Amino acid sequence: MTDFAARRNVMVDTQVRPSDVTKFPIIEAMLDVPREIFVPEALREAAYAGNNLDIGGGRVLLEPRTLAKMLDALDISGGELVLDIGPGLGYSTAVVARLAQAVIAVEDDAAMAEEAQALLAQAGADNAVMHTGPLAEGAAEHGPYDVILVQGGVENLPEPLLAQLKDGGRIACIFMDNALGTVRIGYKAGGAMSWRFEFNAGAPVLPGFERQRVFAL
Repeated sequence: MTDFAARRNVMVDTQVRPSDVTKFPIIEAMLDVPREIFVPEALREAAYAGNNLDIGGGRVLLEPRTLAKMLDALDISGGELVLDIGPGLGYSTAVVARLAQAVIAVEDDAAMAEEAQALLAQAGADNAVMHTGPLAEGAAEHGPYDVILVQGGVENLPEPLLAQLKDGGRIACIFMDNALGTVRIGYKAGGAMSWRFEFNAGAPVLPGFERQRVFAL
């Protein structure tokens, strides 16, 4: 029988801590949340690998290092409301739920969202709610949000999503330029966004976040 708790410790010690993630609540959350239950059953043995995990449909579970560093840069506090876009079966949502007051997670697949809600309950994330709808539209009825986290690549950031970020709030995105990706944190002040580079990482571009293609005849 696989000792997943031991694998969680190794993941944190070899992938998270060496990436300069030192905030104890993040370390504790990643040691606590059973990552293996938030992947398709056939992939459980690979749940703690140090790379993006293909969960099908062109979607991935972000590698532990990328998620941890994004959370470190966002510095979520216990009184904040977080919007988690595209968490798949909900691993990132379960981790964020241990840092924030509440989390709204958006998935466009109703069956996946339903399964994720059950898994979040199993993991004790009672302050997390799955919302079904297009990823790019977010969940305006529950906002505005202190923090938005996008679990995949972004070429174009939809305005309706940015509109759901509170003034003074932060958003973390992996901006993709072909095969090259950079994580940036956006800060909203006076209705305007400013962006800061954090680190390099990559992920497939999420549906609804593609660059608008211009076709010439």
